[in-house]
Amino acid sequence: MNQTEICFMPAVEMESAIRAKVLSPVEVMKAILARIERLNPRVNAYCTVVADSALEQAREAEARVMKGEELGPLHGVPVSIKDCFFTRGIRTTDCSRVYENYIPREDTVVVDWLKKAGAIIVGKTNLPELAWGATTDNLLFGPTRNPWNLNLTSGGSSGGAAAEVAAGMGPLALGSDGGGSIRIPASFCGVYGFKPSFGRVPRSVGFPGWEIFSCAGPLTRTVRDAALAMEVMAGRDDRYFYTLPDTNRRYRDALGGDLKGLKIAWSKDLGYATVDPRVTELTEKAARKFETLGATVEEANPDAPNPARSYGILSLVMIVEAVHDMLAEHRDKVSPGLVSLVDDFSGIPAIERERAWRECLNYWQAICPFFEKYDFLLTPTLATLPFEIGRSSPDEIAGVKVNSLLDWMAFTYPFNMTRQPAASVPCGWTDGGLPVGLQIVGRRFDDAGVLKVSAAFEEAAPWSGSRPPLD
Repeated sequence: MNQTEICFMPAVEMESAIRAKVLSPVEVMKAILARIERLNPRVNAYCTVVADSALEQAREAEARVMKGEELGPLHGVPVSIKDCFFTRGIRTTDCSRVYENYIPREDTVVVDWLKKAGAIIVGKTNLPELAWGATTDNLLFGPTRNPWNLNLTSGGSSGGAAAEVAAGMGPLALGSDGGGSIRIPASFCGVYGFKPSFGRVPRSVGFPGWEIFSCAGPLTRTVRDAALAMEVMAGRDDRYFYTLPDTNRRYRDALGGDLKGLKIAWSKDLGYATVDPRVTELTEKAARKFETLGATVEEANPDAPNPARSYGILSLVMIVEAVHDMLAEHRDKVSPGLVSLVDDFSGIPAIERERAWRECLNYWQAICPFFEKYDFLLTPTLATLPFEIGRSSPDEIAGVKVNSLLDWMAFTYPFNMTRQPAASVPCGWTDGGLPVGLQIVGRRFDDAGVLKVSAAFEEAAPWSGSRPPLD
């Protein structure tokens, strides 16, 4: 097997080949590291690579295989970790010059669980400074480029994670999603991104910010790989205040079979979004494919208003709280745009914050009846195609001026507010070779259902064989 095929091998197959002694963890790691060395200077997905440590762990993993020791479900599989997650002994910066040389003394819970499952950390992936933003660029490491077109953004905030997976620089990436930050780059980079139910994957120690919306989750090239990752990452840990009860769910068992009896809603705009017609064409075609899988598909919108105002205020409060005290000592190290944001919005009145939270709760009450009628909701993941590096938003969508990033990510952040599981599946490529994502939203806590529906679509319209033009 050549190195390129190893690099694009799904994690499930990789682990199986390692367990069967068909493939060596050292052989896998050398192939991945060689590809990172060759491609990362162009893509900039990784901001830190721990090659020596990864190779040493691969040798140890190989020794355990040869000794016939008990192996974890991700034994010898390379993983990347978004640089906002604490990793013991590995530089963790949150892509800010404030934390440029910070090395944590402990792992956050989900990282610890990945390591105990046998996964080997290859490095940390790039994100916007302090995870603020929906495109990946920062003063410390610069921008992450889209593997399908290096002049375009990979999205964010898990942009490095998505680009790494798309480019074959690893089969599995740990990302986080506080308003679309897994699903946005998954759509732009043509990979699978899964945002679990809020609290399904525990987080403990880490940088402040995004606590009331953010979820940790996997980015992969296949749904089965994401299901495997969720078997390792999901669970109860009471150090995480919002942790959900442990179901000990084997998510791969939920995959397979048709979708007979399911009632699925398709919304092209949620009743208020402006969408690029190329995105609408591909996502609507994909939505109709679910009828061939046995589901009933109806075009319908939730009877709920655009929640941009309340989400915008709550997200601003979170970033202001996380950064405000930092500026007293490190103002010169924080990007001017972020400094201005904090200065401008530090005075948000308490009554406005409480009103925004109340609106968030009211939004959930408006969404509830919709998911009593429908099992799943399909939408475009994003309202636009990937746009140029250096921008936080396109200028316009379908001839309509874009006023803020919430315009083009109109489909993602609502389901951080409702805390429902949601995924972005690649559903096609434009004539210009750019990927488009379809979002699948499930009922609260139905993570297994979202994975099942995603897998059914993947089987009907497989995407993992599509590779960006980097080689």
